[in-house]
Parts: sequence; C-alpha cells; structure tokens
Amino acid sequence: MMRLLLIGPPGAGKGTQASKLSEVFGIPAISTGDIFRENVKNQTPLGLEAKSFMDSGAYVPDSLTNKLVRDRLKNPDCANGFLLDGYPRTADQVDELDSILKETNGSLEAVIQLTADSDEVVKRLARRAIEQGRSDDTEDVIRNRMAVYEKQTAPLITMYAARGSLIMVDGLGEIDEVTSRIKEALNAKNQS
Repeated sequence: MMRLLLIGPPGAGKGTQASKLSEVFGIPAISTGDIFRENVKNQTPLGLEAKSFMDSGAYVPDSLTNKLVRDRLKNPDCANGFLLDGYPRTADQVDELDSILKETNGSLEAVIQLTADSDEVVKRLARRAIEQGRSDDTEDVIRNRMAVYEKQTAPLITMYAARGSLIMVDGLGEIDEVTSRIKEALNAKNQS
C-alpha cells in the first residue's frame, strides 16, 4: 500500500513526476484538475456544481473539492494506494484527507515536496508558455502564482513536517534524475 502526496510550486515538475511515480509504484496519480474535468465531462451532479465555479474563474470551494476527492478515492484503482497531486491545498482539505484515510485505517506514507529555485521555475514556465502558446503566462503572472502557492502551502508543509511525513526533494534536473531522488528519499524514510 503506497499513499503519497506530491506538493511543490508551479513548474517544479509535479505532473511529470506524478506520472512517473504512478508507473513505478503501480498506483493512480490523481490530480484535482483531472477530477474536476472528468466530472464536468461526465456531467455528474458534483461536476455540474464544480463547472459553475470553473466557468466564472473562481476557485472550487473546499467543501466541493473534498467531496470530489472523497468520491475519487473510493474507486477500485485506489485499493492499493494513490498519489495525490494538487490536493490538499488548505488546512481544511488536510483535515478532510485525514478523515478519509482514517475511515480506511490508512495514512500517508510520505508527503514529497518538490523544491525548485524561483528564478529557474519562472524560466521553465515562461518556456512552457511559449511552447504551448499561453500568452497569459507572463513573468508577473507566474511570480504571482508562486507567491499564492507559498502563502497557501507553507502551513501545510509545516503541518506535514511536524508529523514527520515530509520529504524534500530537489525538483530541478533531468526527469529520471528527479524520479531517482524521490525513490531514494522514500527508501531512506522507510528504513528510518
């Protein structure tokens, strides 16, 4: 059973590493964005509710996000574990995840924090914006997203560090190199 949480600033490679770790451990990588899109596409009641927020550009409230994640974690593919990417983002969401895990007598094996130099992340995201034709990803917008991440995520990092479940891994470098660092950090944690 492998239950992991992946956090890090925009552009640190969370999506890429989530996909790689999903393959390595044979568990689903679950992102809230994917959950939202899937429920909207399938026009589920929760998806329709989320769509109203998404269409207006507003954040989907914690209460709805929690319901969508709870529903997703009940799927059979999560029986042997999962990797969460983008959830939890608030202390209330941490409490909800704790509740979900308690109901299954489970816990997180680790919270992997991908760290990255801010200037390097800005360069990486600016390159990606050009490659993907995203004119809205200017340096100012990217730096603002990073500031929001720092403000929202700092309390979570503190919470998980206090629980002894936080592992910090440098997210910069070749993809396979970062994946190896994560696996080594997980092995070291499991042996301690």
